[in-house]
Amino acid sequence: MSERRQLTEQELHNLAMNIVGKELEADGFEFMAINSKLMKNPQYVCLKNKILHFIVVRDVSYPKNPLDYDLELMQKVKDHADKFEAKTYFAGVGLSNAQDQMLPVYLNEEYIVDYQGLIEIDK
Repeated sequence: MSERRQLTEQELHNLAMNIVGKELEADGFEFMAINSKLMKNPQYVCLKNKILHFIVVRDVSYPKNPLDYDLELMQKVKDHADKFEAKTYFAGVGLSNAQDQMLPVYLNEEYIVDYQGLIEIDK
């Protein structure tokens, strides 16, 4: 049996992006640009109903709240999006180990997802 391996920061980020990306696709968003590099924002630039959308995705470890976001970062992204008349959203994806939420998420093991959808940044 192989040794259990904790997911890396990049793998957790990619997992969160996949969860959000599938929802965006199902909701009819057209992907214009995708950036999966850590700390490069936004992760998604999408088009829906002829409106541009900038979406920042973050994986959030338990016990942090996936609805909480970095106000300064999101304002910076919103200021950039405003130049393109784009809407700005935050997508926080809570990821935790299914057996014990205090343990990390491991490769090929079950995990819990706490994703409650896009949060529009309109301030």
